[in-house]
Amino acid sequence: MILFVRVVPLIAALFATATASAQATPTYSAIEGDYVAHDFKFKSNEQLPELRLHYRTLGKLVRDAQGRSTNAILILHGTGGSGQQFLQPQFAGELFGPGQLLDINRYFVILPDGIGHGKSSKPSDGMHAHFPAYDYDDMVAAQHLLVTRGLGVQHLRLIMGTSMGCMHSFVWAETYPDFMDALMPMACLPVQIAGRNRVWRKMLMDAIRDDPAWNGGEYTEEPKAGLRTAEDILVIAGSAPLVMQRTLLTRDAADKYVDDAEKRAGTLDANDLLYQVNASRNYDPSPQLEKIAASVLWINSADDFINPPELGIAEKESKRLKNGTFVLLPISEQTHGHGTHTWAVVWQPYLKQLLEKTAH
Repeated sequence: MILFVRVVPLIAALFATATASAQATPTYSAIEGDYVAHDFKFKSNEQLPELRLHYRTLGKLVRDAQGRSTNAILILHGTGGSGQQFLQPQFAGELFGPGQLLDINRYFVILPDGIGHGKSSKPSDGMHAHFPAYDYDDMVAAQHLLVTRGLGVQHLRLIMGTSMGCMHSFVWAETYPDFMDALMPMACLPVQIAGRNRVWRKMLMDAIRDDPAWNGGEYTEEPKAGLRTAEDILVIAGSAPLVMQRTLLTRDAADKYVDDAEKRAGTLDANDLLYQVNASRNYDPSPQLEKIAASVLWINSADDFINPPELGIAEKESKRLKNGTFVLLPISEQTHGHGTHTWAVVWQPYLKQLLEKTAH
């Protein structure tokens, strides 16, 4: 039976303690490693002799009497991110500590870097625009190899995913429907990237490709004009009006934030960003949503520019999940637009519900 929840009240006390909790957060030191997938074949029929998949883990893997893993949790990052982002106070500080929901004394947490991201293989390693044109199916297939062959995990207690990782969660659930007990996708829709979502992505990619300095991907210096435009688009796509109004109180503060975009753009690699955004081109899990067997608790935020609730897509598609609940978080001073997915204090009561529901 499917329960659709449009606006669910959250626990007010959690909001009041959010700042203090973040300030007291311990630092988590993850174990880092690389798994190399040999002769990895992409959907495009391109192939890499060695595909490097970087990962971080926290905690220790537990197996039952039959040798089956029982406590592994896979957490998947968004476009342009990496597993490292989940060690930030607003996420790790709310979830990984003693007695918290994902206490690493109880769970084995896996934080991979997707293809083209972080320390995994990517265009900027040297292949530039000759790097295979990976998509989300390729990224999930590589994650599966890392989890199973690299880490010896045969089953996942939970998959969590944010933004692109949210979309990967749906791909995981359809491709490997018996591999996980529970699924918590956050900040996405399980349909083809179209409408405004595709428009801003294409604008971003065109800005890079149309910059003469890009030179077909064989640039000697980063195409600064294209990257500046790309960064400007990313700022708007990830923005939340209440947060910006609260933190940029004056015209001068807002102007400085825009000017600082040039500095932020200076940390990007054009080919890496182009590939990261273009990887969404084939995504569309909607035809097979009924195939998902795991218990799903899907969360979006009402102030998400990328996945606006007025589209009504989540309401329609969530009804097709066999065992799913959709939660739309109401706009508040605790939500952060699309980035609400990383602020665990806002949504952890729902994670608690999911873990309790799927305990066995």
